[in-house]
Amino acid sequence: MLVTPAYAQAAGGGSPVMSFIPLLLIFAIMWFLLIRPQQKKMKEHQAMVAALRRGDEVVTQGGVVGKVTKVKDDGEVEVEIAQGVKIRVIKHTIAQVVSKTEPANTN
Repeated sequence: MLVTPAYAQAAGGGSPVMSFIPLLLIFAIMWFLLIRPQQKKMKEHQAMVAALRRGDEVVTQGGVVGKVTKVKDDGEVEVEIAQGVKIRVIKHTIAQVVSKTEPANTN
């Protein structure tokens, strides 16, 4: 039972579209397992950073814990880490808001 390579090749040949289906499935799995959750996490972080205000207690990516004393327009916040010790931090390096302050009533 010898099968020539040409005959074996002709028997296994399907449509070219069928050869792309595994690649499409792999892309779909990667989208739902990796890309989509990462985009969702990034949106949540951007919303958290946009909602920062004076009095919020935050943790930076470097592990520094402090209270926001001033929110600047140029992408920085001023954080008080000890009595009278204030540092400037880039907004996007804030990893977590530990406690939020309530917005002031303007009624």
